[in-house]
Amino acid sequence: MLSVKQGQYLHLHLIVFIWGFTAVLGALISLDAIPLVAYRMSFAAIFLFLFALLTKKRLRFSWKIQLKFAVAGLLIALHWLAFFGAVKVSNVSVTLAVMSTGAFFAAFLEPIFLKRKLIIYEVVFGLLAMCGLALIFKVESQYTLGILLALGSSFLGACFTIYNAQLVKQHQAGSIGLFEMAYGALFVLGYLALSGAISADFFLLSSRDWAYVLVLASVCTAYAFVASVHVMRWLSAYTVMLTVNLEPVYGILLGLWILGDAEHMQAEFYLGAALILLTVIANGILKLSKARKTRSETTG
Repeated sequence: MLSVKQGQYLHLHLIVFIWGFTAVLGALISLDAIPLVAYRMSFAAIFLFLFALLTKKRLRFSWKIQLKFAVAGLLIALHWLAFFGAVKVSNVSVTLAVMSTGAFFAAFLEPIFLKRKLIIYEVVFGLLAMCGLALIFKVESQYTLGILLALGSSFLGACFTIYNAQLVKQHQAGSIGLFEMAYGALFVLGYLALSGAISADFFLLSSRDWAYVLVLASVCTAYAFVASVHVMRWLSAYTVMLTVNLEPVYGILLGLWILGDAEHMQAEFYLGAALILLTVIANGILKLSKARKTRSETTG
């Protein structure tokens, strides 16, 4: 019989597996990146609204808080636009490997926005990660646009994480997710409307695309967003960090299995991806070890 903590650990792996599957869904859905994000955020907002009604989440906030949600919604929308754009012009493996650099963008952005000192070992790990990225650039130069879009997505994702971390401390995850998805959908749909891209054809999706879009919005977005916050009540930050780093591994393996030859890369690509992933894990281990040491000295 599994303990509650063991059950939540398996739950976390399921969530990370789902996140890894997101890129594969992006490759399987025939929509371009912009309408894909519009559909994803619109349906995710609907699912989160139903969840909020069932669980009686708070739905009324001041205009000042609403503005913060709108900024977060714009950041996550831009992040996903670049992410799915990268998947469309390159492939799942390239996108997820480059997305692993997000932790190092956060390491350089946190001192700016959170007013903390730059940590030397984070700079060193960042440089090592860039070496891995350079190796990917060298052997997969035909995917240059995809790599640049994935880098942009990684940077925007780090900005969103830092910004959203402040909101999560003050508000419930379900409420935050609902408004962020709703505002993000409004931004993307507004752009599509102004560009004249919304017509009767916009709603003509194949049955396969409808199925994939609904899975993407419900399971990979609404459920994963709320569940990822839920499991953190039982698991340590160290456990969560190490497990989340498996996302590109799960995603690349899923891509190889489902998409086949389109995901087969040169050996140097996997060497570069492994270098990025190892530096991310090492950075997390050192950071958490330092935090534990600081807490021990404080309580001692």
